[in-house]
Amino acid sequence: MIIRHRPAERSIHLEPRSILAEDVDLRMANSNSSEQPAWQRNPIFEFFASLKLAVVLLAVLILAAMAGTIYESSFDANVSRAYVYGAPWFNLWLVLLGANLAVSALSRWPWRKHHLAFLITHLGIITLLIGSLIGRIFGIEGTMTLFKGEGPTNRLLINQRQLRVHDVDGIVKGYPAEFLHHPPNRQHPRNLGLLASGARLQIVDYASAIEGKLNPKPVADGGAPALHFTMSTAMMNQHLESWLLADDPQHGNFSMGLASIELKRGTAPEGRGDSPNRSETDQTTSRSKTEETELEESIFAFSKVPDEQIGRVRKGGSTGAKVRLELPQKGNKGRVLISLSGKEATFDVAENLGRDVSIARTPFTLKIENYWPDFRIENGKPSSLSDQPNNPAALVTIRGKGVPVGPAETNPHGTGKELTATGGPPAMPAPGEEAPNHLTLFVADDGAITYELASRKTGKSSGKLELNKPLPTGWADWQLVIDKTMPSAQPQMDFTSLKSDQTPASSSGTGDLPDGVRVRVQQNGEVFERWAPAGWQITIPTSPNPTMLAYGWKTVFLPVGLELLDFEVKRNEGNDSPAGFKSTLRIVTADGETATGACWMNNPFSFPGSWWRTWTGLTYKISQASWNPENLNQSTVQILRDPGWLLKWIGSLLVVIGVFMMFYLQPYRKQTEGEPITPTSSKPNQQKQPAAARSRIPASVQH
Repeated sequence: MIIRHRPAERSIHLEPRSILAEDVDLRMANSNSSEQPAWQRNPIFEFFASLKLAVVLLAVLILAAMAGTIYESSFDANVSRAYVYGAPWFNLWLVLLGANLAVSALSRWPWRKHHLAFLITHLGIITLLIGSLIGRIFGIEGTMTLFKGEGPTNRLLINQRQLRVHDVDGIVKGYPAEFLHHPPNRQHPRNLGLLASGARLQIVDYASAIEGKLNPKPVADGGAPALHFTMSTAMMNQHLESWLLADDPQHGNFSMGLASIELKRGTAPEGRGDSPNRSETDQTTSRSKTEETELEESIFAFSKVPDEQIGRVRKGGSTGAKVRLELPQKGNKGRVLISLSGKEATFDVAENLGRDVSIARTPFTLKIENYWPDFRIENGKPSSLSDQPNNPAALVTIRGKGVPVGPAETNPHGTGKELTATGGPPAMPAPGEEAPNHLTLFVADDGAITYELASRKTGKSSGKLELNKPLPTGWADWQLVIDKTMPSAQPQMDFTSLKSDQTPASSSGTGDLPDGVRVRVQQNGEVFERWAPAGWQITIPTSPNPTMLAYGWKTVFLPVGLELLDFEVKRNEGNDSPAGFKSTLRIVTADGETATGACWMNNPFSFPGSWWRTWTGLTYKISQASWNPENLNQSTVQILRDPGWLLKWIGSLLVVIGVFMMFYLQPYRKQTEGEPITPTSSKPNQQKQPAAARSRIPASVQH
């Protein structure tokens, strides 16, 4: 028998199911509004549970992350931390996001099976935020520089600037002092409040470079002899000046990199000594030689002083070359003229800079390593003040096989020993080694000034000095003049701020000068202002006792101390370049407990080492941060303590699990619109229809 369905019958069959879905939605809406607890209908609760708030919070966090990335790439991490990631508003925004997620999860109460993935995801994000806040608030991260042979230290330096005040009540107070783009000024000072003495403390200025000059003050008794000198050179276009205090460990020496000056009490030894470049090595080198050997020599040449050159033997001995640099003409860089073995050659600087070229009719090659149009020495390194040819200089390296010439004849500044620097800055003396060019000044009880001079060029000499009369040092064309003396003086420092375009009067460049803040203290109608450079402590004459201030890195004192037992540097085979470095440390606690561990690159160690402290983040993670190639008894380590570490990992894991359940596990996915929430049987035609639903179905379609 064939049964035919009419269109009307098919529509009658589908209508009940459509009405059933609508009825379920209606009952759910009525049920939700009537069965919701009162606390879920609270306006404040609804505000924190709203989707609009979540969208605003996430949008602001996304914009903040973009701004932080731009700040970090355009400036540095300190800027992004100060304005975004470390700012108080960012912490508040994270708290609001956590509250929004928690209230949103509570708004689904009572929870059902399909809510599980949603709840796990929200719980993971909340856990992650809590762990981040705990780490940001209670965690610490900083560096500690250790020296072999010194006792344990617990002083950790944090990468944040701070002004520390040792108040008259004996309490050391710390004030944040990070000034990046909006430093204080006299019109808008940073008010730090009242001190225990009743004085008002303010920061009225900030400078990225502070230069300190010794400016001793005369005293009647208890002081030391002092003198003021100037050093000038036409070759390097420099003028230096400074005060010296006799026999003072901090203010009795002046370093110029390859030369140093010292002031002592007494009288210089009489007579002229042997030349310092007549060592056994030099005497052996200067003996008659006929054997050819590999030679390599680097020579500084100066346009303004064509007869002066500074040579450095790298291998074998001196080549005997005479190098001159012509003055630039018509915008070029000039030419280098070489006189070698009776042959002369000329090379254009611009065309041959950085190239190895042969010197015609000789077995040698020449390479112009570097060129400075406006030459000077900054912190012992060659540099150029500008692009204008005010003081042109070039560094030339000559290599080849030949018979070495005696160093005293063609290398007046050499010592016969191999030096490592070429093609770059002049080599500094080895750690603990005295500079080969040294001037010792002596002040007698009657005020007479004598000297003892050691120069690579002129050897040793001594004699008497008079005020305002120059003394040629033999260090290129440097000349010294003493213009002021004090029979008895005490040290006093004057600090001045330098702008970016100013040149420091000392031998250090502005890049090596500390930054600093200018503080103002007001008490009883008196106003005191001082510059406080980073790393220095200054004293303000407040009453009843002076107030001491120091500006620098934020300091945290740990409950454990670290001691450097050993520092090792592994070298690559075949050369002297470092392959890695390792610090062996001893940890000491206040209870006398000790532990020993080692750290190297990408291999930290933790203290205490128990597993539960490591997993909970209640431990100090010690990593190798840096080292000092000039002092292998020094090591810098990084120390990290993050009590929110475990919560961050748990939160991240919960987010991954929740997202996976939401998208890939059908039982935990949200039901589609119109489907019944309650479990259904496998046979749809056996479902029971609610009475209300059946009553709304027309009688013509009821079965």
